[in-house]
Amino acid sequence: MARKALRGRPITVPQVKETLEAIGEERLNQFQRRTLDYAAKFSKVDSDMAETLVNKLVKQFELEEEEAVQIINCMPESIQEIRIFLAGGRRMMETSKLERMLAFLDEYRKRE
Repeated sequence: MARKALRGRPITVPQVKETLEAIGEERLNQFQRRTLDYAAKFSKVDSDMAETLVNKLVKQFELEEEEAVQIINCMPESIQEIRIFLAGGRRMMETSKLERMLAFLDEYRKRE
């Protein structure tokens, strides 16, 4: 019997990794194992930190949750890279605010 999702919510790559690890690798199907392998290779921070960072980006920088999730997934290293995640470049943000966001990310990037 297929399960039905009650609601959708964007989650970060580290959260995907944590969820799949909690299921147990021996219980994962082939697609889920590939997803776990990807998540393990490309997680930039741990799951708890990812959730904290998403919440801070939403509150401090007034981002949409989806934008914050994608930023944490990729941890951009320049203002130009950050702009890509802001509604596909359709959303404008002051350069000074983007500089503060980059400095914020740099604080946590050092802990990788």
